[in-house]
Amino acid sequence: MQTNFSPEQLTDPAIKRSNEVLRTCVHCGFCTATCPTYQVLGDELDSPRGRIYLIKDMLEQGRPADEKTVKHIDRCLSCLACMSTCPSGVHYMHLVDHAREYIEATYKRPLTDRMLRWTLAKILPYPNRFRLALLGAKIGRPFRGLLPDPRLRAMLEMAPRTIPTPSLMDEPQVFPAEGARVRRVALMTGCAQRALNTDINEATIRLLTRHGCEVVIARGMGCCGALTHHMGKTGESHAAAAKNIRAWMAEVSGDGLDAVVINTSGCGTTVKDYGHMFRNEPLAEDAATIAGLAKDISEVMVDLGLKPSRAPELRVAYHAACSLQHGQQIKTYPKDLLKAAGFTLLEPADPHLCCGSAGTYNLMQPEISAQLKDRKVRTLEAVTPDVIAAGNIGCMMQIGGGTGVPVVHTAELLDWATGGPRPAAIRVDILASQ
Repeated sequence: MQTNFSPEQLTDPAIKRSNEVLRTCVHCGFCTATCPTYQVLGDELDSPRGRIYLIKDMLEQGRPADEKTVKHIDRCLSCLACMSTCPSGVHYMHLVDHAREYIEATYKRPLTDRMLRWTLAKILPYPNRFRLALLGAKIGRPFRGLLPDPRLRAMLEMAPRTIPTPSLMDEPQVFPAEGARVRRVALMTGCAQRALNTDINEATIRLLTRHGCEVVIARGMGCCGALTHHMGKTGESHAAAAKNIRAWMAEVSGDGLDAVVINTSGCGTTVKDYGHMFRNEPLAEDAATIAGLAKDISEVMVDLGLKPSRAPELRVAYHAACSLQHGQQIKTYPKDLLKAAGFTLLEPADPHLCCGSAGTYNLMQPEISAQLKDRKVRTLEAVTPDVIAAGNIGCMMQIGGGTGVPVVHTAELLDWATGGPRPAAIRVDILASQ
């Protein structure tokens, strides 16, 4: 794609990077075949190719974002299926992230939008605040039909029936390896996950220590910054990311780290991009180090190899989170592990399509998100599973809200199969029927 940025514009590192991305696009349109919003809405401007044209025009002209551009960029899930499909290697993620930052700086949203986005940014990345908000949402859920804004209704509907108490295992500490230590790793405990489902981190710690890893919960670690990063709130996202970089580098400089293990794939995609995010900042070298250490739990377990398992005879439908299969290009490891553990693996139709969760997307674009959720649930239920496995808490909450089939994290199943407890979501009657 030909671009026409001025030499002065190209002195801006963000513009320079977007120019590089834009120039790799050849207008082929392959991306439209796998774009969920294009499939749902049928509008060229709601495809990656259409959004690229909008972003190019906005950045080249150097004009403030307009309502039309904002509408179509806001509708993007950042599922990154387009990056898996693109034959030219267009790094759409960096382009759309820059567009969102530019929109945040130049466009004044309606008051209700600003209030909603401010609320999400100030609550979701903080587990204690989020837990209190979930309690409030649980109380308010019976009255959701009275709310005129579908986004507010979606926020109330998201609250789980049961809100777990905080887990002591999420506090800063070190868990020794069982037997000889083969790795020393830091576990990212996340933010929303700590409020929504404490079983995931606990299962991950047991799984890692059982396989010879000393697991560190680093002091000072917090939200990865993804939630605010995808809102274009760069100052907030970089502040959150910088805390993590410093917390993990303290461990690197101390007793060392072999990996930073992440069991929420949306966080993993962001942490692995820290090197790019901080490329022009004083933390650039440390950020690149942490990005290089970041590993999804499935990557680590494939490398370690599963110990002998005792998996029950369950049919497991695997949902591939977009941030894992497209953002990190990890497509086979979770499936390989589930099969190695002894589960019967089932794959739904159209596994490349997003479930509609996408961070805060299901709260800010509830109508489109609901259509994607319904489609995803239908394809998963069509393979008649006993349980659904996923590697991202957002996907688990989204899919779990539309099906009666238990939804658990892949790490929970692997922990169970190698000596851990049965995941709480899997009822005893399911096992009795096998």
